[in-house]
Amino acid sequence: MDRSQKAEAVAQLNDVFNEVGVVVVTRNLGLSVDQSTELRGKMREAGASYKVAKNRLAKLALKDTDYVGIEEFLSGPTALAWSQDPVAAAKTAVDFAKSNDKLEIVGGSMGTQVLDEAGVKALASMPSLDELRGTLVGLINAPATKIAQVVNAPANKLARVFGAYGAKEDA
Repeated sequence: MDRSQKAEAVAQLNDVFNEVGVVVVTRNLGLSVDQSTELRGKMREAGASYKVAKNRLAKLALKDTDYVGIEEFLSGPTALAWSQDPVAAAKTAVDFAKSNDKLEIVGGSMGTQVLDEAGVKALASMPSLDELRGTLVGLINAPATKIAQVVNAPANKLARVFGAYGAKEDA
């Protein structure tokens, strides 16, 4: 990389750090190209991104952002995962690390809150934003369903009584 490419990479990472909800630092312990491609695909499906970045450039990009606390995790062969949803990147990285021992979760940050490995795993165990939205819709919808059942119940009972009397007279 020449100097202009490095400056561009730092600027892109800085933009990412100013926009995302969570950053997860992983250590690559010998992932193959196919495994890296699979992980990137899973990240994309979850609405997250995964990138191997030079530690020195990532440290430069962290300056003046909320994620400056993850600088201590940037040593050795690391890669960064990030997403707008505070759970998506963490969940995808932890799930992939469970099935592949060549990816290790080092730590991360959710804004100014620095997370160690256990913190990232705890974050990954939380429901995602889409799951929470689905739960809320279900909770909001449930009372309306109950009201409709209560309103229809007397009419259903009355119809069953008339049906029983009709069947009794036919017999």
